[in-house]
Amino acid sequence: MHELSLAENLLQIIEETATEHQLTKVKTVWLEIGKLACVEQGSLRFYFDVITQDSIARQAKLEIIEIAGQAVCTQCSRSSLIASYYEACSHCGSYNTLKVTQGREMKIKELEAE
Repeated sequence: MHELSLAENLLQIIEETATEHQLTKVKTVWLEIGKLACVEQGSLRFYFDVITQDSIARQAKLEIIEIAGQAVCTQCSRSSLIASYYEACSHCGSYNTLKVTQGREMKIKELEAE
């Protein structure tokens, strides 16, 4: 159900941007979502299709770009790719020392519109 709120916020941003730039139709939305953002992509796509039915983004295609999780170890200062928050450092093996630097974000990268 969290994805419904995300889809509604996404549409609000799209509509504000469309008004600001005098757009009449949004065809494609490129959305960057971090692997650590806890977003179920299938649910987000479903809710996006539902809530955009009577909007400027009606029938817009939602393109999702996954952003890998990345963290820096506070123990050895090395960076590594991560798939979850609770991993050991892949370099030194320390637990609870990873500081996430990428992968939690969700943002609109680009819109294709008329």
